[in-house]
Parts: sequence; structure tokens; C-alpha cells
Amino acid sequence: MADRLPQIYKWTGLFILAGAVLGMVHIPRQQDFYVLLACYIPAFAAYIWLYRQAAEDHLRFYLAAAVIIRLLLLPAIPNLSDDIYRFIWDGRLINAGLNPFDHLPGYYLEEGHRVPGLTADLFGRLNSPEYFTIYPPVAQAVFATASWLFPQSITGATLAIRAVLIAAEAGTLIFLPRVLQGWGMPPKRTLLYAFNPLVIVEISGNLHFEGVMVLMFVAGLRWLQIGRINTAALAMAGAVAAKLVPLMFFPLFIRRLYAAGRWPVVFRFFGICGAALLVFFAPMLNGVFFRNIGQSLGLYFHQFEFNAGLYYIARWIGYQVAGYNQIAWIGPRLAILSAGFILLLAALERGKDWKSLPEIAMWSLLGYLACATTVHPWYTILLLALSLFTRRRFPVAWTGLIMLTYVHYLNGAFKENYWVIGIEYTGVLAAMLLDILKKGAKTG
Repeated sequence: MADRLPQIYKWTGLFILAGAVLGMVHIPRQQDFYVLLACYIPAFAAYIWLYRQAAEDHLRFYLAAAVIIRLLLLPAIPNLSDDIYRFIWDGRLINAGLNPFDHLPGYYLEEGHRVPGLTADLFGRLNSPEYFTIYPPVAQAVFATASWLFPQSITGATLAIRAVLIAAEAGTLIFLPRVLQGWGMPPKRTLLYAFNPLVIVEISGNLHFEGVMVLMFVAGLRWLQIGRINTAALAMAGAVAAKLVPLMFFPLFIRRLYAAGRWPVVFRFFGICGAALLVFFAPMLNGVFFRNIGQSLGLYFHQFEFNAGLYYIARWIGYQVAGYNQIAWIGPRLAILSAGFILLLAALERGKDWKSLPEIAMWSLLGYLACATTVHPWYTILLLALSLFTRRRFPVAWTGLIMLTYVHYLNGAFKENYWVIGIEYTGVLAAMLLDILKKGAKTG
């Protein structure tokens, strides 16, 4: 009986995780916070349990189980996010030969501008019809393919997009152990990503393209690790073309590329990367592209507020001094502060090997998130992936705490609960402090 207990524990953990994740994706809507929390707590507990008891020599079994859990989500329509409707809107525009960056969605409801498939019903489901689209070309290519395969079916297009993201997740779970092993780190750390319920729900459930970005970035790390500079440059370009975030890490590459082969290697990497990005973005580029996407990105820093850190402190001070919300002044300056912090890290750090890149990239991303006016739960996914190559585990804690921010949608009326935000950031800071105090301790 004693010999069978580990098997019982393993299967129990997997069933709890799978059942809780399925519950989160199928049962609660965005406003059903307490139902979501009732699913997330056992899911996160099962995640930690599975990681702690998993044996290194059973890693393939666990990774296969992680992929199967994601495949169980294939038929679901996202309940916690309505981004899918903008995905389909953009995809249908592309298939009609139109650039999704050219006009606001309302333009296509006007007489003379109608496009088949862009109905008033679909328009009514968009969460930000007053903003230009912000999705980069890799995401747009997936939207267009899904809408081409299922031109009349939201369910079918959703299934196609999810299939791509699950395939990307499977690719990540193939590359992660190889990168870890190549740097002499335990491949088991992959399970901190593979079984993380936030990762599963936000990528395979809510269809956020962090899944493609993480795949491309981790693949790029692997190819840098083994000296395939050209292929790595293409992968890093793909990561940026899926989500713009990895652009912030490029200054960190220069010293390492120089160490690998001096300036010819530096120019080769950035030349290939730049050329690939030009190819990726070329179908979208026209006279209004930069103006329109710049306008949407500008709104991100001037108007959007969600689960922010330093910004809310600065905003409170602004209220005391000026008596009104100064986001239009504070947001851009925090963006400059985060850019300065990243460039300062790049200038001061002395790492020349690729093994040291993920940790400095993790701190760079943390600086960016600390200064951002908007920090959605899925923004922490790349932070978690980077942390696997370090001794730091506070990003794991953040992926657990940040799901509390769904409380802001409670009962269908968006209103931020600053007590919850305070609990979240206090917990993250405590976990970070614990990491620092444990520096040098042996961790798995």
C-alpha cells in the first residue's frame, strides 16, 4: 500500500488541477469572482503539490499530462476575456483584403464601408471598439487563418486559435527542459510553468498570445545557447512580432553577442532580426499604421489603469498636490523611468554569457511592470518563464496573487478594490524579500 501512495497522490493532484482548470474556463464569467476563486485555490494548491512531489525521471509523463490538460480546453469559448471577438474582427478584415490598423471598428458599420462578417452583433461584443487594434503581425496571421478556416463560426475560429496556442505551449514545454539542462539546471523546473494554472487559463483558456511569445523567446535562448546565432535572431524577431514586450531585452544582448564574436556577430544578429521584423510587419505598413498603433499605445500610458504598482502611489500624490488624476503626465514619465532602468541595467551588468541573460531580463521586466499603469494577470507569464533560469521564485507567488484582481469585475461593474491590490503587491514584495534573504541557498 505504501508503494502505491505516490501514484495515488500524483493522479489525485492531476485530477484536481485538471478539474479546477476546466471549472475556471467553463463555469465562471468575468464577474463571477468567488466561483473563479473557488476553482483557482485548489488548482494552485495542486500545482505546488505536483511540482514538489514530481520525480525528475518522470518529467516526460508530467509534461504530456500538462499538454493533455490544455487539450481538454479545446472546445471552450473564453468566459473570462472578450478579446476573442477583436481577434475574429481583425481576422475577417484581413481576409477581406483590408488592413486592421487602418480604421476604428465603427467605420465598418457605416453605409458604404460594410464588410461581410463584421456585424453589429460582433461589434457589440468588442471590449474596446473606440481604439485601434494593437495586435502584432504574428497574432494577426493567426486571426486571419482561423477566420479563413471558419468564416462564419466564432466557435470554429476560437478552436483554431486555441489549437495554435496549445501547439505553442507544447513547443515551450519541449524547449524549456533543454535550455535548463544545457545550463546545468534541473529540467524539473519546467513544471513550474507547465502546471501553473494562470499560464494554462490565460493562454490556452483566454487565448493570450504570451504563449507564442514565450515559445519564440525560449527557442531563441536555446539557439543562442548552442551558438546558432542566425536562427536565434529569427526566433527573437518572432517573439517581438507576437508581443512587442521582448524588445526591451535587446540592449542586454549586445555585450553577449560581442563576447561571442565581436561586432560582426552583433551586426549580424540585429541585421537578421531587423530584416525579419520588417518582413513580419510589411503587410501592415502604410501611411497610417504608425499613427494609429501609436495612438493606441499612447492611450495605454495616458488613460488605461489596472492593477498598477508605482503608478497608483504617484497618482495618490498627484491628487494631494493638484487635486485631480494626472495620468497623462505620470504615465509617460513612468514609461521613461522604466526605459531608463532597463538601459541602466544593460550598462551596469557585466554578464557576457547567455546563462546570465534570463535573470537580468527578469529584473528588467519587473522594472517595466512596476512602472506600468496597467498590469493584467497574463503580463506575469513571461516573468515566470524567465524566473525558471534563476533561483528566484517570487514570480510564482505573483501568478497566484494576481488572479485576485478579477475581483475588480465583481457583479459586472468594474471597480478596482485597492485593498486587494495592496494584498497582492505586499505578498509579491514579501516573496521577493524572502528570495533575496535565501540568496545562495540550494533550490530546485
